[in-house]
Amino acid sequence: MLCSGVRLTLLGAARQVTGSCYALETSGAGNTGGSRFFVDCGLYQERALQSRNWEPTPFDVGALHAVVLTHAHLDHSGLLPKLVREGFRGPIYTTPPTAELIRIVLEDSARLQREDVDTKKKRHRKEERKSPHPYRPLYTLDDVKRTLRQVRMLEYGEPVRIGSDVSVVLRDAGHILGSAIVEIEVDAGPRLVFSGDLGQPEVPLVRNPTPLQHADYVIVESTYGARDHEHNTKIEDQLAEAVNTAADAGGNLVIPTFAIDRAQQLLLHLGNLLHAGRIPQLRVFLDSPMAIRVTEIYMRNLEYLDDATREALTQGHLAEDWSWLELSRTRAQSMKINGLPGTQVVLAGSGMCTGGRIKHHLAWNLGRPESILLFAGYQAEGTLGRLLLEGARSVRLFGREHDVRASVRQIQGLSAHAGRDDLLGWLGGLETSPRRIIVSHGSESAALALAERVRSDFGYEVEVPRYREPLELG
Repeated sequence: MLCSGVRLTLLGAARQVTGSCYALETSGAGNTGGSRFFVDCGLYQERALQSRNWEPTPFDVGALHAVVLTHAHLDHSGLLPKLVREGFRGPIYTTPPTAELIRIVLEDSARLQREDVDTKKKRHRKEERKSPHPYRPLYTLDDVKRTLRQVRMLEYGEPVRIGSDVSVVLRDAGHILGSAIVEIEVDAGPRLVFSGDLGQPEVPLVRNPTPLQHADYVIVESTYGARDHEHNTKIEDQLAEAVNTAADAGGNLVIPTFAIDRAQQLLLHLGNLLHAGRIPQLRVFLDSPMAIRVTEIYMRNLEYLDDATREALTQGHLAEDWSWLELSRTRAQSMKINGLPGTQVVLAGSGMCTGGRIKHHLAWNLGRPESILLFAGYQAEGTLGRLLLEGARSVRLFGREHDVRASVRQIQGLSAHAGRDDLLGWLGGLETSPRRIIVSHGSESAALALAERVRSDFGYEVEVPRYREPLELG
């Protein structure tokens, strides 16, 4: 029997973090015509790379048999409606929780794009300059609706056939609710495993990543490929210290918050601290309609959470008492937060400060020395969050410069991503040597650092591909 080879092309997340999209084409065994599909189809969020979002998909979209989606984060799912707009009509396979989450994520993305276009048109007209991109959104709510109609749900461990010669199974990646590792079996061909975004083992909320056992080729993320996280027991210490410092100074604690997983982790930790009396009974605002809806999805999918979290939410101190939490669903509710007397703890989207309500809280609090800006997640290169974290003295918000006088901090260890040793530990679970490890989804320095560690620790052949570089996998 003739062997079926695989061509893998990274259409994103190649020596950088966002825009995850992997194109796979099999040659087919015997008389079969092969299969063509994507793993993920994500949005570029780095400012320097956002122009790629506007480029036509460099692939025959009409020839795609399917898309396999690892999880709901925008840098993995955010260009699906654009793909559908361009003519993709196949199924989008993902887990049931992800199917719920992407409705929120993609609808929110479409609305923000529409608002961003309207704002920029108005400002650029006033400043008499032109945008480098068209004055239209990448996609609309109608495109999102069409996309959602193509979603097909798979439980962990449930196989599905794609094209003529591919079988796919999803496993728990332990990253966020419903996140998946993708196992791909090619008839008369290789076995590929995509890590997706791997989570840290033994952190609250979701289960641990499924161990890796057998693969010819492993495509592994490297977000934290160059370093490890602080030990998780320090997270509540760091959060308590920030809350208490802001309260003593009379300022606000503003936390740019990812709506999926990070908001829910922070709420768990704040609930624990309040229950233990380690922080005062302050007003805590979840100022993100998206995060509120996501939290409701988490509560509907308790079977996907870890045992300790499920017990706390059903029988423990978090089962009933959420009186300390105020939900800001409307813009009017959000606007009332700024200017309230005393100290407020404000969790607002987006997590990298690229849009959403956090920008209004930054405009109000960055100039206040008594306030604290606390980052609780990874900040991609080129994002506003990264600029602030790297010590920017002023930043541009709503068309004007704002001086940064607030204290800027970051919680170490509160990440949905595996650290370097976690990644190495997962790769070390292989029972037989793979033909090659392919490192993606990390800055160039992080990806190269992880690649070197894999070579030195295991002796595996490792490759760090570049954008649109095709790899032939026999």
